[in-house]
Amino acid sequence: MIKQFFIGCLLVGFIANCQAGVVAQRWAKITQPTQGVAQSIGSYTAGCLSGAAILPTDGTGYQVMRLSRKRFYGHPTLTHFIENLGQSSYTQQLGTILVGDLGQPRGGPTVSGHRSHTSGLDVDMWFLLSPEAANRPLTNAEREKWSAPSVLLGHSDDIDLRHWSIANEQILELAANMPEVDRIFVNPSIKRHLCNQAGGKRDWLRKIRPWYKHDDHFHVRLKCPTDSKDCENQEPLPQGDGCDAKLAWWFTREAKNPPPSPITEPVEPILPIACDAVLKQ
Repeated sequence: MIKQFFIGCLLVGFIANCQAGVVAQRWAKITQPTQGVAQSIGSYTAGCLSGAAILPTDGTGYQVMRLSRKRFYGHPTLTHFIENLGQSSYTQQLGTILVGDLGQPRGGPTVSGHRSHTSGLDVDMWFLLSPEAANRPLTNAEREKWSAPSVLLGHSDDIDLRHWSIANEQILELAANMPEVDRIFVNPSIKRHLCNQAGGKRDWLRKIRPWYKHDDHFHVRLKCPTDSKDCENQEPLPQGDGCDAKLAWWFTREAKNPPPSPITEPVEPILPIACDAVLKQ
């Protein structure tokens, strides 16, 4: 299968993307995590994971979606974070959190959908807080077919209040206040809305970072666990709540029309040497 994939790529000329796809195919074929102590290795976009924990597909205050993707593995710090956030959401009656992708059994690059989620420290969570999911476990078919609606109004920068509530804001604040969280990516319009709605306690807004898309889910990224010596943290966050001119830039023409990347730009992640052993176990 990998050989056929590579030949097909060569025929259309995307050699760099082809190589990246072949690497991702190797990681996607792995169906079980390694045994032993959990270790996040490398960076968020070029890493892997040993000793992964499996997030139960149903827990207090959360349910996992898209089970067929089999991306419900993460460092134990990540699975504990999700369980704790779900418990807090349930206790405060905010709704059931629908959980998207964590990572693959041993992390690594994915065939589609992400350039991060490689080291077991990233998770996507839908903004949709469904009353149905609060009352019963969703069926496998529902978990596959349901879609997370955008919280933006049409193609504008405005928040669609039909799909947004104070509960969404409270869940983001709960997550941002957890010490293991490094940053949370949301659509720039959501960040602006939070800035406008926040009161005197604004420190948590520092962790809410604007990024492209992310209008139907938020992406939580944890700090490197202290016992993962080969894990690479992202650069420290800037000071302040992020509700300044840098946020305003996201609504400029320049931000909305970024130059396209050349099709020949290499996208293959260079994984740490330690990931070779993780892949081969």
